[in-house]
Amino acid sequence: MQTGNMTKIRVLLVAALLLVTAINVPAQSDRTMRIRFARGRTTKVIKDAVVRGTRDRYLLRASRGQTLTVHITSIEDNAVFDVYSPGSRQPLDGAQETTDWTGELPRNGDYVISVGGTRGNATYTLEVTVR
Repeated sequence: MQTGNMTKIRVLLVAALLLVTAINVPAQSDRTMRIRFARGRTTKVIKDAVVRGTRDRYLLRASRGQTLTVHITSIEDNAVFDVYSPGSRQPLDGAQETTDWTGELPRNGDYVISVGGTRGNATYTLEVTVR
């Protein structure tokens, strides 16, 4: 009889363990936000923070021939960004894992500015200018 009780206890423990591991704990995930300029403005300053292992993505509608300037600072000098042209999987030339970039935009559409930390969480100030 004791062996039967021990077996039941083991089965219940295994079931409880499976239930606990099956619970989906939401992990931090990448965020995507659209940059909108205030009326009459060409610069936007964003103060935020990114969790280690994730990226904050900013969508920016811009036109071919415009000049985009992006600058980022962070409390611990551990935030960087990439800039992608519409539909591209490769960052624009010189706009990979950097803190400053200026360039003429090659096409119309939504550009992506992807911000991440180089080590740990990163509290940052991102300045974006389009002219």
